Amino acid sequence: MNRCLHLLLLAALLAGSTAKSAYTQGAPSNREVDRSIVRALGFLAAQQKPSGAWQLKNPSRGLDAASTTSLAIMSFMAAGHVPGEGPYGDAMERGIRWVLSSQRPNDGLFQHRAGTGPMYTHGICTLMLAEVAGMVDASLSDRVRSSLEKAILLILRAQAVPKGRNHAGGWRYQASSNDSDLSVTGWQLLALRAAKNIGCDVPAEAIEYAVSYVNKCASRNGGFSYHPDHGVSATRTGTGILCLEICGEHHAPATMRAADYLLGRPLKYNDGFFFYGVYYCTVGMFQVGGRHWDVTRDHITSLLLSRQQSDGSWNAQDGSEASFGPIYATSMSVLALAVEYQYLPIYQR
Repeated sequence: MNRCLHLLLLAALLAGSTAKSAYTQGAPSNREVDRSIVRALGFLAAQQKPSGAWQLKNPSRGLDAASTTSLAIMSFMAAGHVPGEGPYGDAMERGIRWVLSSQRPNDGLFQHRAGTGPMYTHGICTLMLAEVAGMVDASLSDRVRSSLEKAILLILRAQAVPKGRNHAGGWRYQASSNDSDLSVTGWQLLALRAAKNIGCDVPAEAIEYAVSYVNKCASRNGGFSYHPDHGVSATRTGTGILCLEICGEHHAPATMRAADYLLGRPLKYNDGFFFYGVYYCTVGMFQVGGRHWDVTRDHITSLLLSRQQSDGSWNAQDGSEASFGPIYATSMSVLALAVEYQYLPIYQR
């Protein structure tokens, strides 16, 4: 699909019918969701710095401005906008160039600001570049591809660090970590899957190895945990579902047990890392489809639209994400709300 057609389809979508489908009665209509996304993008555009970055309120827990900039860029892409065209094309290109400048030349790590847990930022930046690689013009294409290849090599090297049986195949905060967790693993696996989809050299064995770790985090009673045999939560469950679904484990037993778990224990606004959960639960259950997606869409769109601020933003109130600020929360919300548009390749079923 060419770039102009992307924008024309989005315009048609925003002007579309207010009718609700049979399974969204009582939930926000498609048009209400569209308007919410448009307002959110207006907020994000106004927050971009002259450098091209979108700043994190307080760099912590492994995130920095490179990750929030990447999330913001993917938000515009998820709504049908492309670099170099339309009202946000220049902003997106400046953001991409800024992210590229944050990559360390010696090892390929994306890290704007030194701190703990850079693999979070690295996975998010790598995912963004894999998603945008086919949309940038010739002036950026070679640079994006070269940067992406270096980033993938670092992810593969980090996976290959010797780890114990319960941690093998996954990733943690540092590229040198000898343990793993589902949260960091989710971003690396999304990045590898997206890169493989566009023809990058990602060994199938690396994907399979990561899937084996994700399956270790599955609970027999439904849901996924942070580590194997750790506590299950809605946020972690969404992460596990999405990881398995995009890696070809469609409707696997562990996936469906987890999807049933989320129907019975849906994400709540006061849950820890709510906006992180919004992204993973929504995109994961969209991949599952059917009744699981219908119920999840109603629930999460209602939650999000009721919490959107007058300026189009969202802002985390829970202590686990409060330090991240509105750009992070707004980007994660847009990525969740726009999943049905299927403009981002990683969203496509």
